Amino acid sequence: MVRGLLCVALLFVTVNARAEIWPDKEWALGTALAGPAVDALDAYAFPTRDDATRTGIRTDALLVIRDGEIIYERYAAPTTVSTPHLTWSVSKSLMATVLGVAYGQGRFKLSDAAARFYPPMKQHPKVSMADLLHWASGLDWQEDYEYAPLKSSVVAMLYTRGHTDMAQFAADTEAAAAPGQAFRYSSGDSNILSAALKGMLGHKAYMTYPWDALFQPLGIRDATWETDADETFVASSYAYLTARDLARVGLLMARDGRWGERQLLPKDWVAFNRRPFDHYKAGQDEAVPGGHWWLNTGAPQPWPDAPATTFAALGHWGQALYVLPDEHLVIVRYGDDRDGRYRHNELLKRVLAAVRS
Repeated sequence: MVRGLLCVALLFVTVNARAEIWPDKEWALGTALAGPAVDALDAYAFPTRDDATRTGIRTDALLVIRDGEIIYERYAAPTTVSTPHLTWSVSKSLMATVLGVAYGQGRFKLSDAAARFYPPMKQHPKVSMADLLHWASGLDWQEDYEYAPLKSSVVAMLYTRGHTDMAQFAADTEAAAAPGQAFRYSSGDSNILSAALKGMLGHKAYMTYPWDALFQPLGIRDATWETDADETFVASSYAYLTARDLARVGLLMARDGRWGERQLLPKDWVAFNRRPFDHYKAGQDEAVPGGHWWLNTGAPQPWPDAPATTFAALGHWGQALYVLPDEHLVIVRYGDDRDGRYRHNELLKRVLAAVRS
């Protein structure tokens, strides 16, 4: 009996030691995935396609981390292991993570009015930081892209009349609903959050804060984050990271905000990120909004072949950082999907089949 208990204890220690692997300058390499299920994953993620017509799935990078070790990694030219890739709206979740450090430093509360830190929001005095993080500011924002450019708030903000001061452009949007009462996905909300962070810190500290607060502690070396002409980080769209560096953010979130011995993000902040917004109505978007992250919760689940605890940072044209805590997996997928064929659930299903085979 004693021997049996000892074996169980040794097994527990071994499993947990493996789960506590952390990347240093480089990631550790685990046993590479192999077999028919991997072939099926490759066939879905990296099919032969006609780039001249930009149709079909185009994966630029696919990286799978299990227990802190790389078990699958593949790139398609021109993207390589050292290429910082445009993340598009994954940038929103990155800003939420940077804000989590500021939250842990006591710089703001979720209930604080955004106007406390960003004066142009005084025209919307009841909008809180939590409302912005839920994409629930109530502002009449139109998140249409290249398919409806004439009515698109985001196209105007990024490329035309709003591009020099994106947060101001968003703040000048009229209200359409009471704050905190309705979900409306908004790149404008994300850029107001970025401007609020600048108001908390002051301009000088703000310009290096993502690196000081998040990237350097995680060992991220190749991050670029573009600003607008007002020197506000474009939190909605314009962060660039390598797949391996983005995976570090995923591992941080998978381990409830802890990096090694340091609790970089408060646990209650990560819990907020992973808590569904109360006023979201099923089917409004491709997944359920949390605190500037996307959740696989509710009925029906957005990605039925993945665990309900799965959450993700998602971006235009197929950018994704998936975190599967129950499976000890972090998955980064970069792409350039223009025709809507790519499916999050299909990729997750095939990755899980490859991991479990």
